[in-house]
Amino acid sequence: MTRRAAALCLGLALLAGCQRNDLQDPPADLGDFALGLNIVVADNVQKVPISRSASVEEWEAAMKKAIDDRFGRYQGTKLYNLGISVDGYALAPPGIPVVAAPKSVVAITANIWDDAAGRKLNAEGEKMTVFESLSGESIIGTGLTQTKGQQMEALAYNVAKRVETWLLQHPEWFGLPPLPPEPPRNPRGDK
Repeated sequence: MTRRAAALCLGLALLAGCQRNDLQDPPADLGDFALGLNIVVADNVQKVPISRSASVEEWEAAMKKAIDDRFGRYQGTKLYNLGISVDGYALAPPGIPVVAAPKSVVAITANIWDDAAGRKLNAEGEKMTVFESLSGESIIGTGLTQTKGQQMEALAYNVAKRVETWLLQHPEWFGLPPLPPEPPRNPRGDK
């Protein structure tokens, strides 16, 4: 084995460990948040032409499970309803490894409602484009290394994590103090 091949194998092995499932860790602080309704719709989902096909039902099931897995851990005192619209996707098909290994991606719109007040907390739907995580499999191409179901599960996990990050940016929605304003950037780099 040449040094170059050995380095490539080592690099791929290290990347394989990059994606980490954090659902066993304690959840981040979302104040009084408890998951109420978990609404996922994919009726108008658009598929990129080179993608593997997935049904509306498959997308809705994968997203609902990922949202339940992540947000069902929160034990707050107030119910909040999450709504996710799956807008578009590309599930990487088999391709030429490394050279033409397309990446999987999904586009969603997220909304959150205060259940008791019956009102939406975000003025407009939060649009997100979420890619598959970097791993040894994604470098080679998940179209070659994963089934469609595995790709969808990984994307749904990343979507739920991204939605959680979005919610953490708005602690005031959950009875917590708002985040402090970011200091203004100095374009010259002076202090």
